[in-house]
Amino acid sequence: MTRSIVNVSSSTVSSWFSITFLQPPTLFSFASRALLRTLEQIVEAPPLAVASLDRSLTTVPICPGAPFGMFEFDDGVRASEQPPRATGRHSAASMKAGRRTPQSLREIALGTLAAEIEGCRACPRLVAWREQVARERRAAFAGQEYWGRPIAGFGDAAARIIVLGLAPAAHGANRTGRVFTGDRSGDFLFAALWRAGLANQPTSSSRDDGLRLRDCFVTAAVRCAPPANRPTPAERDRCLPFARRELELLDGLRVIVCLGGFAWDAALRLCDVRDRPRPRFAHAGELAVNAHITMLGCYHPSQQNTFTGRLTEPMIDAVLARARELAEPESRAATARANVAR
Repeated sequence: MTRSIVNVSSSTVSSWFSITFLQPPTLFSFASRALLRTLEQIVEAPPLAVASLDRSLTTVPICPGAPFGMFEFDDGVRASEQPPRATGRHSAASMKAGRRTPQSLREIALGTLAAEIEGCRACPRLVAWREQVARERRAAFAGQEYWGRPIAGFGDAAARIIVLGLAPAAHGANRTGRVFTGDRSGDFLFAALWRAGLANQPTSSSRDDGLRLRDCFVTAAVRCAPPANRPTPAERDRCLPFARRELELLDGLRVIVCLGGFAWDAALRLCDVRDRPRPRFAHAGELAVNAHITMLGCYHPSQQNTFTGRLTEPMIDAVLARARELAEPESRAATARANVAR
């Protein structure tokens, strides 16, 4: 049975995903997720069976500019043999940043979704602004080529923790092409993720800087840089389906860290929370959405917050430590028992 599953060509697998993951969300939720789990047998098959795959999978790009790069196989390495989970500052540095392990088909699906996001032109005001900024560059970056397109999420396809921001910065992600990359907010955030053992390095300067996330995925509610950093409600609602599809693919998700009130409100919509009164954002606030997912509030790492001391390193470190705690199954079970007792 294993041989018949894995004895398919890379072109066949790519075709299935090209068709499947560009379908409407309803079809995605049922047919696509079932197909995804079936096809993941390929990368979870024994090494000998995996080796029978078309070896061109080693070099076939998933999509131009996708944050997940190439689909790679290392002979004799199983997908289940992942590096040890980082537990702190020093173990994070031990992660193999330069060596790619076999990528899951879920990662291919995220790459396909990223290509769709990066080609979106649904909001005329946002399209006009992001492209204007890319033409009229800030003097400090005058010699650089701006990305000037929407921004997809970035991180570990097996993540249990997602960090949700507001939107790309005009001269940050809109320039570099990766969420929270190339600005002071990103500097603060990724340094915190590194200290928490969720990133292999404390800096994020460009798409090819070697940054890798572990058990964490970073994304935004709105995918284009908005004028004055203020998207309209219509623009937010038009963009949220992209985040919803990312969340559906990250089906091991346990914690959503919401950076600011805008992200908190977006997460309530993504998780279909209809409580009245509506749960309000608070730094370090927690909301158990269901038995599997918890929302955590954290002030946004904007310069306005970090320069004034409203958000400090110990404050964001405490939120990320709590996120890691909640992501562990035994911790979630204990929390659930405590809630029942109350």
